[in-house]
Amino acid sequence: MHGRPSQNRLSSFQSRISALLLAMLSTMAVIYVAGRLWQDAEDRVYLIKEIDKRNSQGHSAISVDDTLKIIACREQQKKLSAVEMELAAARKEGFVPKSSSKNEKDDSKKKLLAVVGIFTTFGRNKNREAIRKAWMPTGAGLKKLADEKGIVVRFVIGRSPNRGDSLDKQIDSESRQTKDFIVLDGQVEAYEEGPKKMKSFFIHAVESWDAEFYVKVNDDAFINIDVLGATLTTYLNKPRVYIGCMKSGEVFSEPTHKWYEPDWWKFGDAKSYPRHASGEMYAISRALAQFISINRSILRTYAHDDVSAGSWFIGLDVKHIDDRKFCCNSWSPGAICTAV
Repeated sequence: MHGRPSQNRLSSFQSRISALLLAMLSTMAVIYVAGRLWQDAEDRVYLIKEIDKRNSQGHSAISVDDTLKIIACREQQKKLSAVEMELAAARKEGFVPKSSSKNEKDDSKKKLLAVVGIFTTFGRNKNREAIRKAWMPTGAGLKKLADEKGIVVRFVIGRSPNRGDSLDKQIDSESRQTKDFIVLDGQVEAYEEGPKKMKSFFIHAVESWDAEFYVKVNDDAFINIDVLGATLTTYLNKPRVYIGCMKSGEVFSEPTHKWYEPDWWKFGDAKSYPRHASGEMYAISRALAQFISINRSILRTYAHDDVSAGSWFIGLDVKHIDDRKFCCNSWSPGAICTAV
């Protein structure tokens, strides 16, 4: 009978303890949250002050993209410094690129129809003289051809493997007299270097003259300049054209064969080259010449210059034009060239 009031008092005491503990915990939680909010507010105020301070000093926050650009610029600067050091060393050794001639600078300012490169080599001075007498203007006639018909014509040659020898001196002397050469200082003049020489010519030509077309011709071909100009004009409305006497041809895998192709296995079991223009003469539009210039370091060359050029255009949106007037086998009415 006396135990029940004691139990009631105990229960009441426990309830008050629980309420007190709950109140204490709630108070602590409120204090914690308030403290965090206050700290966050102070952090925000500090950050705002720092931003204002940076803005007042002309600084702005740098994004991730900007940071990557800065890193890329620093890498390019390192590469540029290395190239400048190599150039300085080359100059010290006497390998100094010749500056463009006055006529070349004047022609480069004009919009031309075509730049024609006649590929020649050492010991072919008789071929060059025959061309000058037959169809290539000399002296003031070169400038007149560029001014009136928009066509620049130059012989194209590289440098001797023995840099500065009698072969180089003979070409330098002939070039000073005739002023009708493109001397590719960075290109070795050798038979096996033909595809690289072709690439070097297109790079030099597109960087030196602003023309609609760039034409490669061998020094054993005679050209009708008027017919060439008229023919190229008909293709002015096509921005990416590859014009020539198109062929395919067998790939020769025998090392002893005159036209041996070291990479013959890349052309399939049928061993047939892809469609390309004959190497005696072909023309490409400005867009294709620019493509060669931009991608010079990754364009693969094969054993022959015409095959190499054709391989570069296979995967592009290029109009291949099989124009039989570019076939130089024999002279015929309306033909552009003939081989001699």
